[in-house]
Amino acid sequence: MIQVTNLTKRYAGCTAVNDISFTVKRGEIVGLLGPNGAGKSTTMRILSGFMPATSGTARVAGLDVFHDSGEVRRRIGYMPENNPLYLEMRVSEYLKFRARLKGLSWRSARQRVSTVMEQCGLTDVPRRVIGQLSKGYRQRVGLADALVHEPELIILDEPTIGLDPNQIRSVRALIKSLAGSHTVLISTHILPEVEMMCGRVLIMLGGRVLASDTPENLQRRMAGGSQVIAEIAAPVDQLRAAWEDLSEVEQFDVSPSDGDFFRCALTPRVGCDLRPAVFALACERGWIMRELTRSRHSLEDVYVQVTKPITGDGE
Repeated sequence: MIQVTNLTKRYAGCTAVNDISFTVKRGEIVGLLGPNGAGKSTTMRILSGFMPATSGTARVAGLDVFHDSGEVRRRIGYMPENNPLYLEMRVSEYLKFRARLKGLSWRSARQRVSTVMEQCGLTDVPRRVIGQLSKGYRQRVGLADALVHEPELIILDEPTIGLDPNQIRSVRALIKSLAGSHTVLISTHILPEVEMMCGRVLIMLGGRVLASDTPENLQRRMAGGSQVIAEIAAPVDQLRAAWEDLSEVEQFDVSPSDGDFFRCALTPRVGCDLRPAVFALACERGWIMRELTRSRHSLEDVYVQVTKPITGDGE
């Protein structure tokens, strides 16, 4: 659905996007992560036809976003971070107006506006003036605007900013429901949202793409430093001897816990999952075990690790 090749965007004295390449398949939900100035918004603006690139190519549904800008825009629903809504218009009036601008007939516009208002939780404010709505409701209007013409590609820049927890859950469910029938590219700073919504993550910094993979695979790359925690009731000298003899254990720490239990923090050798061996050993020796867990790196840990070595000044 999206094919970006050697894309670069330069401003006076600044390179906002620096020779990036990536692809997004049809039906994917992809999260675009990065700190302020990483180049996320510039990339989205180029893909949506809002601005040209300095060099490189970007294609949407096989169409060049520069040479076939009109056709590309018909296939895109774009919600920028700060929605340029017409604040003096009423919600349903505005959405019908936008649907007509996007080429829908009057009948289709009425049907689609009714559908997206239901999807985005706007059925209780159809006659309200947009300027009188809360920021959360304005975000919903912007999302409905992006969806109203049933685009193949939906680009959302910080779609949950200003929403309360219930509204965030509603928007998250809506975005997840779009997978398969639509391709969704989301820029956000809320990492738990990405883990729950996105099938793949692109991490940007300094105008470059530093990582591209599923959240699970990115977390698995860091699993070498994960520890297995086991709380076992057994003589401490037997525990220490067992971990010294277990070849999969690279290092360990045994410390007292409450009662007769000891907390064993075990660091595995690269590529090893210690849990089956620990469980089998406890069963074999008749030890009482009340906890056996593996610490997992969050997407935040991955993000910090990936972006830590480099600094950038893109926009």
